[in-house]
Amino acid sequence: MALLHHHNLRLLLLILLLVLGFNSSRGQQKPNYRKVAVVDSAEGVASFYADKFVGRTTANGEVFSQSKLTCAHNTLPFGTMVRVTNIKNGQSVVLRVNDRLHHRNPRLVDVSRAAAKRLGFNRSGIIRVRVEVVRSDSGAVASKIQ
Repeated sequence: MALLHHHNLRLLLLILLLVLGFNSSRGQQKPNYRKVAVVDSAEGVASFYADKFVGRTTANGEVFSQSKLTCAHNTLPFGTMVRVTNIKNGQSVVLRVNDRLHHRNPRLVDVSRAAAKRLGFNRSGIIRVRVEVVRSDSGAVASKIQ
């Protein structure tokens, strides 16, 4: 009789966990920047594009070039100007968002090689950066290169 009661208790606990949406990997998830609210600034990891992307079309329809000062960001609108600052050395560059990261990529931005050189990390691959939306004097978000 005690075995039957113990089995029912385990079954009830299993059903309860399934109904409540138990997920054992919940604490190990990487941040999904597509679901993060657009803010004026954020800190995270940046990398630069591999050469295999040269000549391919970006998410906004432009042809990608390593020599342009552009970046990929998952929540900011295309054309938004952002100041990316290398936290380690203080170097910064203003870039235009023209692409999106892969939805599983945990980085905050990917930058062109020209931007990586100005930030001083074209050999290291990834760095910690601060990304700030550039605003005009009127407070409006700068959306085009002047």
